[in-house]
Amino acid sequence: MTSSGPTPDPVPAPASGPAAPGRPLPSLRRSPMIWTCAGLLLLIALAAALAPVIAPHPGDATGGTDPAQALLPPSAEHWFGTDHLGRDVLSRVLYGARIGPVIALLVVAVSVLVGTAVGLAAGYFGGWIDEVLMRLTDVFLAVPALLLALALAAVLPPGVVGLTIALTVTWWPWYARLVRGEAASVAGRAHVDACRALGLPHRRILLRHVLPGTTTPLLVQASTDIGGVILVAAGLSFLGLGAQSPTPDWGLMVQESQSYFATHWWIGTFPGLAIMLIAALCYLLGDALRDRLDPRRTARI
Repeated sequence: MTSSGPTPDPVPAPASGPAAPGRPLPSLRRSPMIWTCAGLLLLIALAAALAPVIAPHPGDATGGTDPAQALLPPSAEHWFGTDHLGRDVLSRVLYGARIGPVIALLVVAVSVLVGTAVGLAAGYFGGWIDEVLMRLTDVFLAVPALLLALALAAVLPPGVVGLTIALTVTWWPWYARLVRGEAASVAGRAHVDACRALGLPHRRILLRHVLPGTTTPLLVQASTDIGGVILVAAGLSFLGLGAQSPTPDWGLMVQESQSYFATHWWIGTFPGLAIMLIAALCYLLGDALRDRLDPRRTARI
């Protein structure tokens, strides 16, 4: 009598190495940098989610203006001062945490999905599939990333949606290259060859044996890229190719403060510090993850 249900793989993937279950987690517990950066990023995410509640003047972040309150310096009523239209800068900075970081998360998530699919197919199947997919990837990588993002943002309608599309098209090829190398390495191992010989479907081999080998470099690269996307998105908004007024985008706020920075420094300083803080936290988190999850470093530890 045959039993129903999915049949387990007869040749499981090796459990040794830094990617094995249970290995990365203990090392993460010994890294205060990872937990500090993750905790601060979580606080920023909570502040963004609770912006309507904790913002002192939420109406100022959604387009309201009060010329009588224009260009007020930081005070007990307006902790970060007000801008040239009388809008509370602190409220707009809090609401801005809902735009730049969310764009970065969306861009990185879509780029990881597209790049992983392309890289897995190229690395696992090889041959003409690898050639076609990698040559397509090279077309995008041949153009400098910032230049390509500028060109696409200029062609697409200005706004958050156009900015997100432009950055996603720019970012996915890097993940395709990364995953392709990892997938090609895993696909050539003995246990994967055994699974092929036993007739297991390609989809099952990819999901159970090849994809897990790419998760560690993807995690490290994605955590670092979030900070990079935030910087590029803020730069494009500064150039007028991203979010449009009255959206409380940090890059747009810095752009609007150009004429007032010499006399009213607070208008652009606080959104600029917000950009710098969250980008630095993402870069530090990515570096700490790389140090802990790097196979050579893990072996030494």
